[in-house]
Order: sequence, then structure tokens, then C-alpha cells
Amino acid sequence: MRSCGVGLFIFFSLVLLTSTNVAAVRILTDLVFDGGDHHRDQEVPSYLQSALSRFFSSTSGSCDETYGFMPCTSTAIGNLFLIIVYGYLMFLAATFLSNGSELLLEILGPGIVGGLLLPILGALPDAMLILVSGLSGSKETAQSQVSVGMGLLAGSTVMLLTVIWGASVVVGKCDLQGSAAVDETDTKRFNLNESGVSTDNWTRYAAMIMVGSVVPFIVVQVPQLLSSSSGRRLAILIDFILSLVLLISYCTYQIVQPWIQMRHLNYLKSRRIVSGFLQHLKKRAIGKLLTEDGKPNIEVLSRLFKAIDLDHDGHLTAAELGAFVVGMQLDELKLDENDVVQKVMKDFDTTPDSKITFHEFQYGISKWLRDLNVPRSKNGVNQDTMKYLDDFHEETRRQQDLLGVEGDEAEGGGIENPKKAALKAALLLLAGTILAAVFADPLVDAVDNFSDATSIPTFFISFIALPLATNSSEAVSAIIFASRKKKKTASLTFSELYGAVTMNNVLCLAVFLALVYVRGLTWDFSAEVLIIVIVCVVMGLLGSFRTTFPLWTSFIAFALYPISLLLVYILDYVLGWS
Repeated sequence: MRSCGVGLFIFFSLVLLTSTNVAAVRILTDLVFDGGDHHRDQEVPSYLQSALSRFFSSTSGSCDETYGFMPCTSTAIGNLFLIIVYGYLMFLAATFLSNGSELLLEILGPGIVGGLLLPILGALPDAMLILVSGLSGSKETAQSQVSVGMGLLAGSTVMLLTVIWGASVVVGKCDLQGSAAVDETDTKRFNLNESGVSTDNWTRYAAMIMVGSVVPFIVVQVPQLLSSSSGRRLAILIDFILSLVLLISYCTYQIVQPWIQMRHLNYLKSRRIVSGFLQHLKKRAIGKLLTEDGKPNIEVLSRLFKAIDLDHDGHLTAAELGAFVVGMQLDELKLDENDVVQKVMKDFDTTPDSKITFHEFQYGISKWLRDLNVPRSKNGVNQDTMKYLDDFHEETRRQQDLLGVEGDEAEGGGIENPKKAALKAALLLLAGTILAAVFADPLVDAVDNFSDATSIPTFFISFIALPLATNSSEAVSAIIFASRKKKKTASLTFSELYGAVTMNNVLCLAVFLALVYVRGLTWDFSAEVLIIVIVCVVMGLLGSFRTTFPLWTSFIAFALYPISLLLVYILDYVLGWS
């Protein structure tokens, strides 16, 4: 809670500062421009006087205090300080929510917590700011302030997919060999093609889902594209329902995703056991496992059976199979001896009596070869069966790597005191929620007042400044994970980035659409929607069609940030879209 104390100290200090801004300005100008007593008669240039007057002087006689008691000011410098203070408190809220939700995940594991609570809690500060941006004041005030919410929505999405995405590639880069990065190896330094990061297939799926989540942004723009004013309100209602459906679908997928992932991993593990066992048999066999007509080679299989049957009783036991598979180089294959033995006993022992007869052995071997689709020539089984098994085994290993590591290789440990940890998680979540709820409205008012004082559109202020407050903890966490220079941590980093943007596109947009519909506001954000769609589609497709990202891909991400700002400026303030 020390950081919270620091935030409150800064807060009350700045309240005092903003209440005495005139005196502060006078002292500042004396120090900077008078240069002390011996330069006091020197005149301040008129253009600097004009700039200072605009920045430090009040644009109106008074300001509205949020909640009737929160500090406010009409000067640009005063509101800048307030933005910093309230932004820091929103950053604390996001940090508390993030830490509390991660602690809860360690206690309860994935499923409802990881699939439902974490994504929603992660998007809560953004959603809160968007909500208050359109609730306060009259309809006209809400219409003016709602652009703060749109700026935050667009800014969060663009920052995560450009600056943070690109930074994650730079800090997480490893040497690229073939189509994958080598964990914890960074000898290529800043080679644009031979240095980069690799992710798993689940990260690709997350990128695909993110691309699909931009559909509501396109739907809400249909009336504008058709120049239809009558259908805009109906389109907003339909789009709100669509966003809710996508939100529920995404959370449901997140809940069942660990189960789906485990099913895929178990399937591939089973295939690797089969191909590895057959490889080992083929190395020990003198001759083909199958005859030219595709039937079991009784002579060869009989010799193998007798070699495994150590006590020569005509049956293979689990212990005898365990002794046989020791030579399979299980560590290299990332397989466990017990898993291999259990798989063989399960598939071969059809009786079942915990013993495998020669008939069961030969039937099981032929079935496994058929299941692997070993290619055959016109005259029977392909002569190069061993090469086929090697290729099949290597391809299965590659697919398993793309799906990520299994749970027993996960980092971290258990919670020693679950009750104490649960209480801490609850307090963190409560503190984060309260901070976000209390200081969201003052932050929006400060941004709006700063815009009035400087004539800078609220969209650009909120686009640049607010994501630094609400997404900083997420961004720092992503970069720290990426800096560990492992495929697993890189996959987690990019999956979290895609997931955060997906929640922006469904949850935060749903909140925004509900505000516009309930308060009868005008939807006029064509340029802003366009940059969200462009950035999500470009970065989403990049992540959907590849699992390896060379260093040069970071430049695409970095370039999209200034391009987005420039595009909004041209479309809204040069071409007059808004």
C-alpha cells in the first residue's frame, strides 16, 4: 500500500499547487526570464509572453468541481498537473486489479477465474473511464466529453498493438534457426532477419479472435457508409447486442480453452508415443514389420516379442515393456516411461488381463502402422518406412511445440497460505475498483478542461495520455515476460496483448455503445474507428499467419502509432470527416 500513500501525497500537494497557480507562475517567470535581480529590467519576448499567458492563464472565470469538492482549475498547467495526479491514481487502480486478479488465478486456477474474471478486470479501468465520459452533465456536455472515451479506446488498442507489441519483439528477441527462435540465445543482436521471437499456435488463435472482434466497429459504421441518418440509432442498438454476444462467446472460449489445449496436447503426445515406440521397434527389428501385402510380418514380430519377453512365459508385462522402452531416449523425445508403457498396455491388451499375448502384440503393431497411414507402393509397404516414421515423429514434435508446453512445465509454485492470499486478492481488487470508480470522472473532467485551455482536441489528449495510466501495468508486465527470452513467455506476452485488445473491442465498445444509445448521443467517430480497424487487422493478420516474428516486424508495429495519429488528424481536421 506504499504506492497508494505516495499517490495521495502527490494528490494533496498538487491540490495546493493548483490553488496557488498564479503565484507559482509569477515566480517561474521571474526565475526563468528575469534571470535574477541584475536582469530584472530585461523584457520578455512578446511571443513567449503570449505562449505563457495562454498556458498559465485561465480561459474562463470558474470551473466545476467534480463531486462538488474535488480540486479543479481553468488553467492549462493546472489541468496538466491534475491529469498527472488522477492518471497516477488510475494507474494504481489498474495495478491493484492486475495483481489481485493474478493472485486469484494462482489460488483458483484457470477456468472461470482465468477465462471470465481476469479479462473483465483487466478492461475495468478503461470501461470505467468510458462510462463516466458520457454520464456526467447535460447531453451537450456528454457529447463533448465522450470523445475522451473514444480517444482512450483507440489509444489503448493502438498502443498495445504498436508500441508494446514492437517493444516485446525487441526485448524478447532470440536467434532464429529455421522457423523458430532458440530460447535464451541472443548472439545475432539486432540482425533484422536472423533475430526475433517465436510463439505457439494458441497465440495465433488469439490473434485471429482479435481480428474477428473488430466486426462491431464495422457494423456501427454501416449507416454512415450508406449516408442513412434514420438507421443510426437502430444500428447502435444492434451493434450493442452483437458486442455482448461476442463478449460472452470470448469469455466462454477463455473458460474452455485450457481444456481444449490439454486435449490437443494429449492427442499429440499419444501420437508421439506411437511413432517413438514404432521407431524403436524398427531399429531393433531385422526386416520389415509388415509384409509386402500389408499384413504383419510374423517372423520379424515374433523375434521382437521374444526379445521383450524376458522371462519367456509367452506374455508381455508392464515391467518387461518398461525395460524395453528405456532405450527409446525418452528425455530427448520429451516422453515419460510410464506414459509409454500405459499407452502400449491400453492399446494392445484387449483382454484385458494386464498381459499382452503375441496375437495381441502383432495386432496392435499393425493397427498402429495403419493409424499412422504409412504410405505403400504398388507392391506393398513403402521400402523407407523408417524415414517416414522419423518424419512423422518430427512433425508431431513440431506441432506439440506450437501448442505450448504442458502444465507440469509451467513456472511458479503453489500458494502456501490460500486464505491469506485470497484475502489479499480481495482487498487488492476492492481497492482497485474503488480507485477506478472514484477518480475516473475527475480525470475525464481534467482532460476536457485541459482541452478547453489549450485548444487541443480531447481525442488526441486521451489517445496519448490515458492509455499510459490504464495500461501501464499491463504493458510493463508484458515487456518483463518477453525479456525472459523464451518461447513460452513470448507466447504469453502476445496472447495477453491480443486478449486485452479483444476485450477493448467487445467490452469497452459495448459500454460505449450503451452510453451513446441511452443518452441519445451522436455517433460520429468514423476516423477513430478506421484506425482501430486498420491497426487490429494489420497486426492481427501478421499474428494469425505466422508464429515467428523477425526483428523487422517490430518496425511495422512502431510505424503504425504515428500513422494512426496522422490519419485521424487528416481525416477529421483536413478532410472534415467529423
